[in-house]
Amino acid sequence: MFKANLGKHGPEKSRGFKEKDNPTQYSSLFKCLKKVYPIGIQRSSSLLSISSLSMSSTDSSLTDSSCTLDSKILLSLESIRRIRALDIKASEVPVANSIEQHPNFAPNSNGGELKRCNWITKNSDKAYVSFHDEQWGVPVYEDNRLFELLAMSGMLMDCNWTEILKRKELLREAFGGFDPNIVANMEEKEITEVASNKELGLAECRARCIIENARGIVKIVKECGSFSSFLWGYFNYKPIINKYKYPRNVPLRSPKAEAISKELIRRGFRLVGPVITQSFIQAAGMTIDHLVDCFRYSECVSLAENPWRHV
Repeated sequence: MFKANLGKHGPEKSRGFKEKDNPTQYSSLFKCLKKVYPIGIQRSSSLLSISSLSMSSTDSSLTDSSCTLDSKILLSLESIRRIRALDIKASEVPVANSIEQHPNFAPNSNGGELKRCNWITKNSDKAYVSFHDEQWGVPVYEDNRLFELLAMSGMLMDCNWTEILKRKELLREAFGGFDPNIVANMEEKEITEVASNKELGLAECRARCIIENARGIVKIVKECGSFSSFLWGYFNYKPIINKYKYPRNVPLRSPKAEAISKELIRRGFRLVGPVITQSFIQAAGMTIDHLVDCFRYSECVSLAENPWRHV
């Protein structure tokens, strides 16, 4: 970096320079110059500095020992003017509310996208990516939504998440918005219609499982006040925050899932084995299983610690 060699001159004004030549352009800056001269002192409020400007400057007069003090002062004034212009220009640029501003944005390591859990790849369907980015791991406390997630988790016996998520709206329409009271009272004709819907692709036995689970939820609500209270009681009404670094660390089943599964089966629920139940409690945010370097990890942890922010 360029180092000024003009310190011996001190901040006094050169006899060859006259302020009256152009008072409107330099009068105010000349006073400021006395505080920053000689060249080479950086301005802490700017990303640039007078000395750094000299690195890219094509004018060799700054380093020429034969250069007069007058011309150096003029160049310093021009440098300050340029810095101020850059500062003003930068302050006028609006802050972009974009993905690149996220602390886990990794353009070099992940193709210019946010860092996600490793099971989300560049080939993952948009519906699956959206589910991961917006819903999976967010604590859920509303009965209808819990019932919906339980039903979709049960469908993992036959399908993957992508296939299920693409049918979500059809499932909501077929099962009354996953209102347990509506589903519990579905009649045979309605069950047949659901099973014969080719777009839905749901076997009759699977539809009956969902209906049986709705009836079980209705009974739990009468006993415990809500399905939410029943489930969250296993977690002391606060999500478990894990710190998994690798996909292999994320369990397919857990003691909590096994305990909940056992109780639900005892109550007549179907398609609620420990593995299915583990998928359910992960999706419902009862256990935060995003990998620690996933951009959603800190966000879901924040929601888990402050549930009133989204309830």
